[in-house]
Amino acid sequence: MPDSLTAVADRVWVVRHEWFDVNVTVIGGNDGLVIVDTHASVDAMRSTLDRVREVTPAPVVAVVNTHSHFDHVLGNAVFTDVPVLAHEETAAALSAFRDDRPAYDGERAIEVDASPVVVPTDTFSSARVIDLGDRQVELLHPGRGHTAGDLVVRVPDVDVLLTGDLVEESAPPSYGEDCWPMEWPTSLDLAISLITDDTVVVPGHGAVVDLDFVHQQRGLIGIVAETVRDLAGRGVPVSQALEQGEWPWPQELLEHAVTRAYEQLPRASKRLPLI
Repeated sequence: MPDSLTAVADRVWVVRHEWFDVNVTVIGGNDGLVIVDTHASVDAMRSTLDRVREVTPAPVVAVVNTHSHFDHVLGNAVFTDVPVLAHEETAAALSAFRDDRPAYDGERAIEVDASPVVVPTDTFSSARVIDLGDRQVELLHPGRGHTAGDLVVRVPDVDVLLTGDLVEESAPPSYGEDCWPMEWPTSLDLAISLITDDTVVVPGHGAVVDLDFVHQQRGLIGIVAETVRDLAGRGVPVSQALEQGEWPWPQELLEHAVTRAYEQLPRASKRLPLI
């Protein structure tokens, strides 16, 4: 299936690709285009850019990475002469990935492995604004969640918010080895504070969603955090937590969530393991 391109607001296009069901978003202004996330390979990003050229010839003036995972950043190398912006934790993670990169063993592995890792050099810790002349694009780090360096991207004049993988539509939220399960709910609370009943919310994967969807997903992510807090507080060891907890998603999706959450809980929140 070819990339699908959808205009979700004035000069805001989302290109959704079947591979990883990942979204690349293009924001246009008088001074050019901002590309938010760059897919899983150079070839995939070039294909995506071909779709963009069907609707606008404007130059790309900046690239934004919402977080460090390869399916959102390996197309950075397509853009050799524009700044790549990201949170400082994302840049650090990508630098480490570049220096100690394992071979990829999934679909289109040759294509992925042939795509160089371009580490963002325009980094920040909290917030940044990109001025496109007639509109501004706001970048905000709401806190740690899916990764340590998650960004949300806001286009205020058309009420659009891009969440990266803090929100996913086509699959449950992804808890990987670098997730922050106990902080994810409050990070989403900050993102939700930017969403109105009319906001178009673009998740990292899947179809656009709305405030109700984000509230629902935040609630389930909160259940994961509170379930871990309850289990640890009752002395259930991490090795038994998955089996003893009642989870909103299948256990096999939450192994890293539980392990990481136990590691991140303060000592005072844990009791000695039950005998």
